[in-house]
Amino acid sequence: MLKSFILILLLGFFVGQVAQRLKVPALVGMVIVGIILGPQFANLIVPDVLAASASLRTVAVMVILMKAGLGLDREKLVQQGTVALRLGFLPATCEALVIALAAMWLFKFDFPTGLLLGCIIGAESPAVIVPGMLRLKSLGWGVNKGIPDAILTGSALSDVLLLLVFSLLLNFLGQGATSEITLPLGLTINAFLLLPIQIISQILLGIVIGLVTAKILVLLLIKQNWTQNAVQDTLIAASLALLLVVVAENLPIFSGYLAVMVTGFFLIEFDAPLARRLRSGFDSLWVVAQIILFVLLGASIQIQVLEKTLLPGLIILSMGTLIGRACGWYLSTLGSNWKLRERLFLLPGNSAKATVQAAIGAIPLAQDIEGGEIILAIAALSILVTAPLGAWAIPTFAPKLLERGEVDPTKVSIARSLKLLAAVDTSPSATQVLIKAADIARRGDGEIIVLHVIQGNNPQEIELLKLETQRLLADIRYQFVTVTGAITEEIISAAQKYQVDDIVMGKRGHKSWEKVVMGSVSQTVLESSSIPVILVDG
Repeated sequence: MLKSFILILLLGFFVGQVAQRLKVPALVGMVIVGIILGPQFANLIVPDVLAASASLRTVAVMVILMKAGLGLDREKLVQQGTVALRLGFLPATCEALVIALAAMWLFKFDFPTGLLLGCIIGAESPAVIVPGMLRLKSLGWGVNKGIPDAILTGSALSDVLLLLVFSLLLNFLGQGATSEITLPLGLTINAFLLLPIQIISQILLGIVIGLVTAKILVLLLIKQNWTQNAVQDTLIAASLALLLVVVAENLPIFSGYLAVMVTGFFLIEFDAPLARRLRSGFDSLWVVAQIILFVLLGASIQIQVLEKTLLPGLIILSMGTLIGRACGWYLSTLGSNWKLRERLFLLPGNSAKATVQAAIGAIPLAQDIEGGEIILAIAALSILVTAPLGAWAIPTFAPKLLERGEVDPTKVSIARSLKLLAAVDTSPSATQVLIKAADIARRGDGEIIVLHVIQGNNPQEIELLKLETQRLLADIRYQFVTVTGAITEEIISAAQKYQVDDIVMGKRGHKSWEKVVMGSVSQTVLESSSIPVILVDG
């Protein structure tokens, strides 16, 4: 097992990075690694790991849903009104129905079997959509209207709906007769009639249980101080979130995945500093979890069963998205303040399939449902086609179709590292400037541009300054840059050229802050720069 995990992590990471450098989503490389390492080709993943793949994927999905919850913005969701709720029901329902009808036409399925296929294919992939939407939020695309938040919430709700209908249909087709549920006092009722009650129950109980879990985490981690650092906070939060998923699988009266997402959402409301620490922790967990998720996805795909169903499968996927899901998107955003181009963004932003299809696509075949092999093949095809397209299309079309707004750093991790400009001369104050810049950079894993504007011929002093820089910034990424010209103009020009977040420089002279000499370099930079300036007392 250890050899398998080493291959999965190393090859998954590096092939994913190669894919990114080729301008292809990293998950494409990871899925390819899974196909090659899996039983279809090299067969280098031991059966024990493949047998545990469903559990490992569950852990990965838990991580990404907690990330989604920790990135939701209550104000934006309230602003959207019912759009997020409609996105949770209408697109998935319309797509499932269109796929059911298309399967009846192309494969001669009966309606329940066609709808079973529709429930599998109609589910949206949190593994693709959640990181995509969180990245858009970190960059500001669509945040003014809460579009990423609406898509995140709608995606979670739609998966709850389709998984419920899927389990009911599976029971119905497995029995070969109308499924009935026995109530107290010997009463029986058709399971389809209870479906709306089950959906409402799973959603409401998921919300309540998520709220309670968030309160428990705040009690344990903040009020009673059971943990000492962010790593321990993340460990406890991840364990409780995974417990929700496991309990929900054995006691299916609430949605475990929805409860996980709601837990993250309420953590922001109850204790924002804790939510910020956990956000960073789950970002780190996702680095490992996504490799395992997508490599094992690739290993589960059966290439040989795609040959017979390739063309009709592509037709079904196209009809489901372009007819069914498009109708659902139109109805979901009807009456909203979304512009046409923002509605069009739902096509690349809300269509990816991967996680759910990998988790349940093989179940009909395993339970000897007629047409199970075809269902599995189309589920695999949907992963191969829509997951890479969705991962590529979200960042590609967001700048073209969405408006950019101001990023709220309290709601989502910022998708860039800190960059500072340390403007230094050859005086003793340069040491204090470098120490201050280093302290800020270490807190944010930042990079420093050390700028020295040459005044006169002093090569020996510059070499001493370089050595001092190397000594103080040995554990920090930095560049030492020398230029000639007017000091103020060169500092501001370099700050704009390197797109730094802050300028760190020494205060001129040794006077109090209120008596900074008018016309000095520091005063001129303060007045002229649009980038924040941090003055260091020398």
